[in-house]
Amino acid sequence: MANTSTDQFFKNPVLGHPAGLFVLFFTEMWERFSYYGMRALLVLFLTASLFDEGWAWPREHALALYGTYTSMVYLTPILGGYIADKIIGYRMAVVVGALLMTLGHASMALNAPFALYLGLFLLIAGNGFFKPTMTSIISQMYENHQHKKDGAYTIYYMGVNAGAFLGILLCGYLGEQWGWHWGFGLAGIFMFAGMLQFYFSQDIFGEVGKKPEKTDDEKASLDPSVKLNPFSLLDKAFIVISAVIGLVWIINDPMSKIGDVNVFDFEVGSLSGSNFMILFALAVFLILLVSRIVRYAPIVRDRMIAVSIFAFFTIFFWAAFEQAGGSMTIFANDYTDRVLEGSAGTIFRIANTLITVIPLGVITWVLWMLFKQTFEKYKWANIILGASFVIIWALVLRMLYEQYTAEAPEVPASWFSVLNSLFIIIFAPLFSKLWESKYNPSVAVKYGAGLILLGVGFAVLAYGSSDIPQGAKVAAVSIIWLILAYFFHTMGELCLSPVGLSYVSKLVPGRMIAMMYGVWYLAIAIGNKLAGTTGGMIDTITAEYSLSTFFLLFFFIPGGAGVLIILLHPLLKKLMHGIH
Repeated sequence: MANTSTDQFFKNPVLGHPAGLFVLFFTEMWERFSYYGMRALLVLFLTASLFDEGWAWPREHALALYGTYTSMVYLTPILGGYIADKIIGYRMAVVVGALLMTLGHASMALNAPFALYLGLFLLIAGNGFFKPTMTSIISQMYENHQHKKDGAYTIYYMGVNAGAFLGILLCGYLGEQWGWHWGFGLAGIFMFAGMLQFYFSQDIFGEVGKKPEKTDDEKASLDPSVKLNPFSLLDKAFIVISAVIGLVWIINDPMSKIGDVNVFDFEVGSLSGSNFMILFALAVFLILLVSRIVRYAPIVRDRMIAVSIFAFFTIFFWAAFEQAGGSMTIFANDYTDRVLEGSAGTIFRIANTLITVIPLGVITWVLWMLFKQTFEKYKWANIILGASFVIIWALVLRMLYEQYTAEAPEVPASWFSVLNSLFIIIFAPLFSKLWESKYNPSVAVKYGAGLILLGVGFAVLAYGSSDIPQGAKVAAVSIIWLILAYFFHTMGELCLSPVGLSYVSKLVPGRMIAMMYGVWYLAIAIGNKLAGTTGGMIDTITAEYSLSTFFLLFFFIPGGAGVLIILLHPLLKKLMHGIH
């Protein structure tokens, strides 16, 4: 793409960045609204008693399904990224993905087991198209402005968390106060709004993201950094073997617990059939990855090795961080004192008003800045976006009214997840400025700090739960421990997650960007499944040791990984060949 084709995006910027970035900001915001709104309710709904209109599942079963869902959400982008990259283009992939997710949320709003599983399937498929394409569009928009990429991804990540903030707040409020399926349904409404807003404004991206044209193989091969590396028959066989076994294993885990159907009902030596098969699939995938990396030119090869190392450490981060939707939600629901009386209730009302109205006001201001640049040319997109915000404000005011008129407000268990998004909205601009300043640390230090801060958050929870008796199913500890834990987790996330996306785009040649994002999301998928598996051990570890011991595991493992990657800084610097 010629320089002028990307330079044009910066001629009439919004807050120093192309207006198209903020179209993606709001599109992703509604997608994250739907995803995190539903995620905040899923485990609570599954484990709630029949009296509370839940399904009364054991915690282990609910977390097994939760882990499978969240992991497959990050697996399908590997296929979706390929289809977008080679066949339908990024823009169409966004529309298809958003439509599938809208249908998924609509299905989950029905109170039936089949509808729940169908809804989760549609959400997984939709995410496969949606997730890798959004970041790929940003990568192409900024291809001649590399120095602004970290800031752009951090702003984009602020949009991600603005959606998560609103989704958890409002879907959680409707789900816990009005009924679970009201919350699931609201997620679908705003997913549909996000799809329409993107569809009517997509011309703002110029030629970026359109249906791809065939590549001139001979021309591409002249540049050794992007030389063609077609998949051999053996490569394709390894992909099929590892993918099929991995998918069957992920689905089999909740099936074996919930439905008592175990596809891997055998043993190999001391290993269960399930463990043996997933280790075999992992070994096949690693052989495939190594064999492909060594075929590239030296600089590309080294940079892909660096990406693989970062992806490995990403697994540790998400395996601990995604406890937020599992064991930390259970801790909030069953072990935290959430009924606030007297002055405590007044403080919560005021604080909740401030943390709701101020961020929503900031996001509305960003919306106004976008309106001023784009309303005349993209009227329908802006009307839909504006109408969505009118509905959001109405729901927020209704929620606050009910809290102020309640004698002793009860903090919804899902509310605590809002803190992660709130802290990101507050601190993301500061981190964005830091990454663009002369004090920008190396990526290894950012990763290490992210993992260590994540571990500190779990150390706080371990301390806060230290007085809970061994094997206790309920308790009433102060909410301050969850608030502090989410603060440290958020600081860690800002150091690692948006920066990771940015470095993938910097280190990988543009022709392979969507597929490599798929590999990156594979690492996150593994972490998410591990989060569900380890979170499901909460009852076992609490009964044998204590709840404090359970949380301490998530202090030592990511904390140790953080120290290790900082020590690997010299090696990673060499592998990255000048990319900072």
